[in-house]
Amino acid sequence: MSVNVGMVVEQMWQPVPGGSGRYIVEVASRLAHCGVRAVGISARHGSGAPTPQEVGLTIPVRASALPRRALYAAWDRLGAPGVDRLLTTASSAPDIIHATTWAIPPTSRPLAITVHDVAFLRDPDHFTAHGTAYFHRALEITRKRADAIIVPSQATADDCVEAGLDASLITVIPHGLSHTPVTADQIEDFRARWDLTRPYILWVGTREPRKNLPTLLAAYRQMEDADLDLVLVGPAGWGSDPTDAPLAPDRVHVLGRLDDADLACAYAGARVFTFPSLWEGFGLPVLEAMAHGTPVVTSAGTCMEEVTGDAGLLVEPTDADALAAALRTAAGDAHDDLAAAGIERARRFTWEASAAAHAEVYRHLAGAR
Repeated sequence: MSVNVGMVVEQMWQPVPGGSGRYIVEVASRLAHCGVRAVGISARHGSGAPTPQEVGLTIPVRASALPRRALYAAWDRLGAPGVDRLLTTASSAPDIIHATTWAIPPTSRPLAITVHDVAFLRDPDHFTAHGTAYFHRALEITRKRADAIIVPSQATADDCVEAGLDASLITVIPHGLSHTPVTADQIEDFRARWDLTRPYILWVGTREPRKNLPTLLAAYRQMEDADLDLVLVGPAGWGSDPTDAPLAPDRVHVLGRLDDADLACAYAGARVFTFPSLWEGFGLPVLEAMAHGTPVVTSAGTCMEEVTGDAGLLVEPTDADALAAALRTAAGDAHDDLAAAGIERARRFTWEASAAAHAEVYRHLAGAR
């Protein structure tokens, strides 16, 4: 059964499309192989804006007459303009509309909505009052209008149910892996440029409270006798920055944001990867580390446990003693077994499988019309 789907792709013109942008690009590019004809929905962009191809899209895109701020506000507040007519031509019309983020368009067609997380409920201080109000309205729209809700993990599904969404509408579709292989020479060059002369523990993320960096730093202070540096990759976020505290200058390396190639080298060159986050929507860094054969230590009782399965070491994320012990184990005798198990586990997470699961949701909705 062939299905025509209109996908909201405006996220790709955000200054930092982030994980949501990667999700849109990867799923959209594979839908044709699943019998789905996808057409993107965007806001109006000026003549100097990047083209759909330049932002990574491989599907055709239809632009609204409104720019982003006006379009999102109109969808949110007015329930207009609808997108059905925008996507309808003499030869085709949409069967399904898919809101890939909290930007939810009005439509008379069945509506699928992806909920990546409910961060605004967990960390309201992370958002402006305007943003929090917008997300709360989007949640209410989802509650009232969604015919299907797609989430990347069971942990996010549980959060959605707690937030009042109908469990019977929720389908868990894990993200896939966008793997960047690197050579030994690339890793050596990366380490030389950043003066990483010793084996190191790697952490990747935005430095914000839910990432639980203070516990990691406390665990690392217990490992002064270990011949392991600590490498922190990623930008500063909101809240107090744990790296503002005195850190051992020759042992703790704060690298900031890296491009994709250097990030892949950081993963592949690490002795251990750790991600003791308190919660995530999916936990992509854990999957990326495993794919590079780097043993993982992460948080029990979170979506990261769903990703690692038994291929990583799981600890209570706020227990610095347990984290330090697990890091020693992963860097020591268990290293090779964990590395091999992680590579095998990571192979299960593909964008092809994700796209196929999306296509099944679309076909179900189209058949239910």
